[in-house]
Amino acid sequence: MALPAPPPGDGSSLGPSLLAPQAGPLACRLLLGPSPRWFPPTQVVFEKGGVYLHTSAKKYQDRDSLIAGVIRVVEKDNDVLLHWAPVEEAGDSTQILFSKKDSSGGDSCAPEEEPTFDPGYEPDWAVISTVRPQPRHSEPTRGAEPSCPQGSWAFSVSLGELKSIRRSKPGLSWAYLVLVTQAGGSLPALHFHRGGTRALLRVLSRYLLLASSPQDSRLYLVFPHDSSALSNSFHHLQLFDQDSSNVVSRFLQDPYSTTFSSFSRVTNFFRGALQPQPEGAASDLPPPPDDEPEPGFEVISCVELGPRPTVERGPPVTEEEWARHVGPEGRLQQVPELKNRIFSGGLSPSLRREAWKFLLGYLSWEGTAEEHKAHVRKKTDEYFRMKLQWKSVSPEQEQRNSLLHGYRSLIERDVSRTDRTNKFYEGPENPGLGLLNDILLTYCMYHFDLGYVQGMSDLLSPILYVIQNEVDAFWCFCGFMELVQGNFEESQETMKRQLGRLLLLLRVLDPQLCDFLDSQDSGSLCFCFRWLLIWFKREFPFPDVLRLWEVLWTGLPGPNLHLLVACAILDMERDTLMLSGFGSNEILKHINELTMKLSVEDVLTRAEALHRQLTACPELPHNVQEILGMAPPTEPHSPSPPAPPPPLSPTRAPPTPPLPTDTAPQPDSSLEILPEEEDDDGADS
Repeated sequence: MALPAPPPGDGSSLGPSLLAPQAGPLACRLLLGPSPRWFPPTQVVFEKGGVYLHTSAKKYQDRDSLIAGVIRVVEKDNDVLLHWAPVEEAGDSTQILFSKKDSSGGDSCAPEEEPTFDPGYEPDWAVISTVRPQPRHSEPTRGAEPSCPQGSWAFSVSLGELKSIRRSKPGLSWAYLVLVTQAGGSLPALHFHRGGTRALLRVLSRYLLLASSPQDSRLYLVFPHDSSALSNSFHHLQLFDQDSSNVVSRFLQDPYSTTFSSFSRVTNFFRGALQPQPEGAASDLPPPPDDEPEPGFEVISCVELGPRPTVERGPPVTEEEWARHVGPEGRLQQVPELKNRIFSGGLSPSLRREAWKFLLGYLSWEGTAEEHKAHVRKKTDEYFRMKLQWKSVSPEQEQRNSLLHGYRSLIERDVSRTDRTNKFYEGPENPGLGLLNDILLTYCMYHFDLGYVQGMSDLLSPILYVIQNEVDAFWCFCGFMELVQGNFEESQETMKRQLGRLLLLLRVLDPQLCDFLDSQDSGSLCFCFRWLLIWFKREFPFPDVLRLWEVLWTGLPGPNLHLLVACAILDMERDTLMLSGFGSNEILKHINELTMKLSVEDVLTRAEALHRQLTACPELPHNVQEILGMAPPTEPHSPSPPAPPPPLSPTRAPPTPPLPTDTAPQPDSSLEILPEEEDDDGADS
């Protein structure tokens, strides 16, 4: 689609300037000259108002940073142009063409030293490029500072110059499109405040073939309506084998469905363009209304959150305060109040050994002291029966049991490097390492289907450190695994679902940060994988992990508080990530360098404030309410996978409720009781 050259001597801005060699960086340049005397025949085939440019990277856009405009598709002679102009001169005949080169003359309205954001090739967070268009030459008002007029952002580009179109991820902000040219430069992102992206893409599909990229389901590659050109493009891109029998289906496969399908299920609006059409059927895509929600996610306009409340955490629960909640029979009283105190302040180190058994479901909050003793005796017998199962396997038998042999080898390797800097586990002959090994092997007998997966030793280590009893630590570990066992499933469906929920929460709380991460190929939040897998075990100092876990185990103020903890960390690092111009590698490096540098009290305070801010919003999306436990989950529209993992709510009852029996004797001598740590305060900060 080459632009036609107007008659000689013509001053039209739609002349051959696009083809003339220019000097300077890629930009949207303003072509100046006398009023045109000749216009090729034009026809406006599409027009949509309410299309804005966002000129600021601030978290909250102000009026001065929004430029309202009109987008048009214009047939002009033998070419088709996509033109955007601000409202103030949407009807002006003066055009601004997209040029591969910018002239070296002219001063920019913005000072050279003014810092600007350069989103690069794919500016998903929709901030316009560093390179600004040249201003119209007009006399500035006397006594006023020269300023960039809104009209200087207008542009026009031939559809033949387009290479790809990036569509915003479905979410809570305004939809936008980013146009990328054959030269590799990107035009300012177009934000559709009143909808219209579908309608525009349908119109463009009349002139172009829009095909979803196999690497990115939101990136549409642009081809002319020429089957030979498309085949040649496939050949050069090496997307398919030569013997492929179904090129279309392979080309249109959604990469998210095989990797992180739960992050966003994006409907491909252009499948009909590549699929065979029945005879007599229209070649255009079906025209759904602009406000029709896309399947697979909840489309919501911008959610206005109220101010973030101030949160103050309380002091830890002491032994004296705990004792005031113990009734005459040893039954705990006013449990909700006690849990709320643990949530707001945590536990003192000397109290953890007893309280963690309740938080992890090993002992019942409603049981009496006698019932607890009977329950411990029953669980002690059960544990040693399971331990005997693998203890009695001879080395010859184990050679024929590849599963058990594999578990043992993996556990030995992981245990040997788990928290070895902690005094409780340091040294080659440390008895704590033997107990870690025995408990994890016994868990393989307890949960045959799951067995052992790397990362479980990280979850057991703090529990054994606090409980200091093999049997009690095992059952407390089982209670913890009831909450997070889905994290270790081979399918990783639970991890994908959690990352998807985290992304949804973050998009409600900070859509600008999400757009920035998206633009740097970090929108999947994969750098948070380790956070969620082992509940921030390696992100905080060991004493802080104890405080964090006991707060999360209360189940307050609702389920999935650990996702808000992740949001709190990202919120704390927001300015560093966005204002430093980090790419994907730098983002990953920065997140990894946060290890052991975070304050657990600061993070918990911010996470609770985020929860209050969300729950106070009267128009909170239903799927966000589900994550926060404010609304019951909706029935899935598609069959769920078999045997779904338990919900991530630390309020599950223990798998076997305590049965009242006779008073149990003292633990027998076969139990390995570990000595108390002398410096008990070292377990907390």
